[in-house]
Amino acid sequence: MSETLGFPQPRHAASHRNWWIAGASALLGVSLVIGLMIGPAGPEWWRVPLELLDRLPLFSIDSGVTAGEWNVVWQIRAPRVALAVLVGAMLSLAGASYQGTFRNPLVDPYLLGTAAGAGLGATIVFALRNGEASSWVIDPLPLAAFLGALIAVFITYTVGTAFGRTRSSVTLVLAGVAVTSLLTSIQAFVLQRNTDVVRQVYTWILGRLSSATWGDVRLVLPYVVASTVVLLLHRRLLDVMRVGDDEALALGANVRRVRFVVVLAATLGTAAVVAVSGLIGFVGIIVPHAVRLLAGASYRLVLPLSVLIGGSFLVLADIPSRVLADPAETPIGVVTAFFGAPFFLLLLRTRETSA
Repeated sequence: MSETLGFPQPRHAASHRNWWIAGASALLGVSLVIGLMIGPAGPEWWRVPLELLDRLPLFSIDSGVTAGEWNVVWQIRAPRVALAVLVGAMLSLAGASYQGTFRNPLVDPYLLGTAAGAGLGATIVFALRNGEASSWVIDPLPLAAFLGALIAVFITYTVGTAFGRTRSSVTLVLAGVAVTSLLTSIQAFVLQRNTDVVRQVYTWILGRLSSATWGDVRLVLPYVVASTVVLLLHRRLLDVMRVGDDEALALGANVRRVRFVVVLAATLGTAAVVAVSGLIGFVGIIVPHAVRLLAGASYRLVLPLSVLIGGSFLVLADIPSRVLADPAETPIGVVTAFFGAPFFLLLLRTRETSA
């Protein structure tokens, strides 16, 4: 606990943390290259690393990649990989932050109604479009999903903190369950009245990266960066809150303020990435949980590792979604659930065995 409160930490602890960060950074770099290598069109996979080296200073390698083939890599694969990194990193970081502030390793970034609000916003847009192309200058789908997620969490937080400060954590969770149920029922009603858009809504709910563009990356990047900075700055306070609200108050932490800021930052980042990628499940549970089992429970290490490993995880998970149903695509939410659910059960089994 001395490390958490800011006292000098042992040298071996800092070295341990640096090794983990270096390893996770290397994993992310390898994942990025693999993500750029694989796709249904473009150059042969082994030529892409050579072309990447050729574009570095002091390197001159004839990769055999034509300008048209590189255009496929840069305009189609690269934004998809970049968006996967941002989405995976944000969902993992938000999940770890939620788990820290609620002291429950099983909660996810959608706990307070983010998914339900975004889903309802997207469903309304699909229903208004009625299968027709949008005539708006700006696509209203990401905006509607983003606003829906924020409104849902605002309602949840307002209700959950209206019943006294001593049980705010519990009431927030219960309010999130109630708001999620309410918004899901409204979404079902809208779909019942607009059955012709069910397939579109269903595809969006399962998550998608196939339509990623550099515009999507630029759209979510400021939210992800701002949320990440805020959450990483609170990693020491999340360590303090691990001991409980009363103990954290006794140690000088402003529990209500910390919980509010963490929830706000995590929700803002989650709403932004969900608005462009749809709902991708399990990332915010599996990655932080795996990080704790591998590297320990301190949030000084869990949060940065969740960012790096979460980005790597979603880039690698996106590869099966490209090739399993070639030339069609498998929704990435299906892939993360297919691999994530058994892995999560294995993690729970390991946790139970080691307890």
